[in-house]
Amino acid sequence: MVNSIELDLLIVGSGLAGLRAAIQAAKVSSTIKIGVVSKLQVMRSHSVSAEGGTAAVLYPEEGDSLESHVYDTVKGSDFLGDQDVIERLVQEMPSEVYQLEHWGMPWSRREDGRIGQRAFGGYSFNRATYAQDKVGFYEMQTLYDTCQKFDNIEFYNEWFVTSIIHDGQRFCGITAIEMASGNFYMFKAKALIIATGGAGRVYSFSTYALASTPDGLDMAYRAGMALKDMEFVQFHPTGILPSGILITEGARGEGGYLLNKNGERFMKKYAPTKLELASRDVVSRAMMTEINEGRGFKNETGVECLKLDLTHLGKEVLIGKLPAIREISLKFSGVDPINEPIDVRPVCHYMMGGIHTNIDGATEIQGIWAAGEAACNSVHGANRLGANSTAECLVWGKITGELAAKYILEGKPQPQFPIHLIANEEKRIYDGIFRGSGSANPYEVRQELTDIMNSKAYVFRTESDLVEGLKQVRKLHQQTWKHVDDKAKEYNTNFTNVMELDSMFRVAEVILMGAIARKESRGAHARVDYPDRDDKNFLHHTLVYYDTKEPVLKTHPVTITKYKPVERKY
Repeated sequence: MVNSIELDLLIVGSGLAGLRAAIQAAKVSSTIKIGVVSKLQVMRSHSVSAEGGTAAVLYPEEGDSLESHVYDTVKGSDFLGDQDVIERLVQEMPSEVYQLEHWGMPWSRREDGRIGQRAFGGYSFNRATYAQDKVGFYEMQTLYDTCQKFDNIEFYNEWFVTSIIHDGQRFCGITAIEMASGNFYMFKAKALIIATGGAGRVYSFSTYALASTPDGLDMAYRAGMALKDMEFVQFHPTGILPSGILITEGARGEGGYLLNKNGERFMKKYAPTKLELASRDVVSRAMMTEINEGRGFKNETGVECLKLDLTHLGKEVLIGKLPAIREISLKFSGVDPINEPIDVRPVCHYMMGGIHTNIDGATEIQGIWAAGEAACNSVHGANRLGANSTAECLVWGKITGELAAKYILEGKPQPQFPIHLIANEEKRIYDGIFRGSGSANPYEVRQELTDIMNSKAYVFRTESDLVEGLKQVRKLHQQTWKHVDDKAKEYNTNFTNVMELDSMFRVAEVILMGAIARKESRGAHARVDYPDRDDKNFLHHTLVYYDTKEPVLKTHPVTITKYKPVERKY
């Protein structure tokens, strides 16, 4: 008999989107039993790593406007963002900033005591609301503290969710392993919100925590939901060497410069008006062009890089506004940015793609929503503007929490629970992985997989690289890595690591297939062999559905309300 837990609402993932959803659902009704299930302890969720800001229009009287935020985001998305979704983000965000403040968020302040905002790439107004350079940590702490006020939110920390159970139309439950005991459970529930974050660890040079693997995306994909726009991977311009840890865009927002080995601020060639604060895809491509044309530096590891110079900002600004950046630089590269520039290079930072949802965050299966980076409601299109992702987590955390709670309160009769799927899942993970055998080391295979993604699907892409990458990934997938050497039940991270790798393979394949199919350059997807954007053939979203033989690609229309696509210039 499988262990069973019964709840009303399940939220998988405990970052900003998951916590905001839990609070909203609890506010709708104190009678709903809410379980937040996470493979980590809550405050280790990757949302704590967000550094720079959260975008919102707070000062229309000083020249900002909702319309400007909408247009900046549409343009930033290279016109692939759904404009109705973008409008919703922009309209909802100001009240979210004030809501967080009422819950105790320590926003940085201006001289006049009002909430501070800084410059961020791609915006025509300083609208990145910030808290030093630790905005995600403070937002998470604020939301986690707020969750403690509600008796009907229960946290299941360190549980590894393995699958979503539904009857073909409606949600029924999930399966999960309690990591402390190693026991296998089924959770029965009426609604699910997937808030498992991004998949950035499919790349080896990445700003993501090691836990940011695509388990949540893969569960949805295997359960029949589409993954959307996965070819659009954001490379943040400034990953520190050698670790890839993020140096916030706020460093450039405060006035930092990017320099090549000739000492030039090269961005004036590529984005004459915005310079270092053009959108991320533009800056990353400019950096790689400088490196490819021989104007980069050699980091001591042998990797080509450029310099981020903050020395002219002065000690006061660095200690007052960018303390974490100084600490990261000292700890992870031995450089004090007060005195010398930092070695940086474009780094995998965000997935514009995710689980296909509509404007409300609803997926294709009744009773399941997705929010935050795990979801793709198309708010970011082909390229996200910095500070819009923490904003998205808050807005759709709230929206999905509210809708899921109301759906539960409608009290629709529950579908017959497909108990045979539990046995299938147990067989898949225990017989297929835990008791598997093989000679390939899964950790070496993981390294090889992420290195392939790094070399074949990075900032600049070509057909031959992508096809070769897909071939290599599929060949690697055939190896005998599906086995677990550690046979302990309790806290078997070897087991969870191999399950993570299993999901990484399927999602890496989706990224590469989407990138091969999109024969144009748009936003973060830059094809050297198709250097222009092609609105005639590719102004559409990519949907990929799971199939045992080969993933099935389809297209989905882009919602355009006001702004027809034009050429992007910064």
